[in-house]
Amino acid sequence: MNGTDHTSPPAPAADGPVAYLTGQYPRASHTFILREVAALRRLGLDIRTCSVRREPPEELIGPEERAAQAETFHVLETAKRPFRLVSDHVAAFLRAPGAYLGALGLALRTGRPGASGIIKQLAYFLEAGVLARHLAQEGAVHLHNHFADSSANLAMITAHMARLPFSFTLHGPAELFDPEGWCLGEKVARARFTICISHYARSQAMLFSDRRHWPRLRIVHCGVEIARYKPTPPGPHRGFRLVFVGRLTAIKGVFVLLDAIAEADRAGLHLTLIGDGPDRAALEAHATALGIDVAFLGYRSQADVAAALTEADALVLPSLAEGVPVVLMEAMASARPVIATQVGGVAELVAPEAGLLVPAGDTDALAQAVAHLAGQPPEARQAMGAAGRAIVEQAFDVDRGAARLARLFRGAPVHGPRIEPDAQP
Repeated sequence: MNGTDHTSPPAPAADGPVAYLTGQYPRASHTFILREVAALRRLGLDIRTCSVRREPPEELIGPEERAAQAETFHVLETAKRPFRLVSDHVAAFLRAPGAYLGALGLALRTGRPGASGIIKQLAYFLEAGVLARHLAQEGAVHLHNHFADSSANLAMITAHMARLPFSFTLHGPAELFDPEGWCLGEKVARARFTICISHYARSQAMLFSDRRHWPRLRIVHCGVEIARYKPTPPGPHRGFRLVFVGRLTAIKGVFVLLDAIAEADRAGLHLTLIGDGPDRAALEAHATALGIDVAFLGYRSQADVAAALTEADALVLPSLAEGVPVVLMEAMASARPVIATQVGGVAELVAPEAGLLVPAGDTDALAQAVAHLAGQPPEARQAMGAAGRAIVEQAFDVDRGAARLARLFRGAPVHGPRIEPDAQP
């Protein structure tokens, strides 16, 4: 759909709690949301976090994540309590019968074709009744969702039922694999504004939405806490230390990376993989078969990742698809050169002076980039790292991005420049 419903998004409300929704929060691979919430709170916004599912204990990689989970409202586990589910829906209907029935209609017409699509949308509608009641009890004045997939379906239906303005952040790549199936155009039409993390994400939103809504597509970069990362040169060591940080899944291209490390065939080349996922066992077996020097560390806390970046000579991210990876920002903030693939919005972050970009899935090109960077003198790598740090300081600071978001949450006009200006909220 391309936003065929012409209902205007609700007007911004007065200052009050802003609800933040994601499918799973706080997730090990989504620490940027945790940081964004903290930055908004530092600016004085009252952020109430909500998650569709409770994150399993193994994904809570540090004390910050455990504290965040303790204060988060979990929709699905609440909806599984029959009395609570029924009472919340009765309350939602009595509060606004028209909005309640309108939300049901919206759910039914924005699902995927077939019985399974209808069933999923009805499940979102049931969850929406629970979330709407929670938001009313919290006094929320705005609902914001990260990602444009299933949790955005829930956010859109809930916002209609609760008569709240809502917005969402479009990241990619997953939501952009099936934008029509996720009704991206409908969500753009109904949102008060859509945050796009890159020009690339905005262009894809434009492709699948009515051009009347394009002025509400706002570019606000994700960011990192600059002070967390120390731009100190690596300590003295032999060889070349390369680090990868991310989930061990097909989309990250780690099999290509292992093959490239074997092909580079440089003495003293060591790779550390930080992260976990369904491909870990197969990757470990592949690394053993190749006979390369690789360490699998599993998940690590934010502090541990920052320390690992300090010890490394460079970071590599061989993804087959991405948005704008925050781990690249973390490495650049640590003044480390990066090797990454030319996918999504990566080129909007990694300038030639800060790293090397290669075609996705090209083992030979990745091996050549690794060998080239390993062969550079430390001073050359340090110059690339300093350039990367400067880029992140200028355009990918989490506090700068949070200030732009805060302006929008507090009712700033959304028909101005497509990139939110730097200004205090």
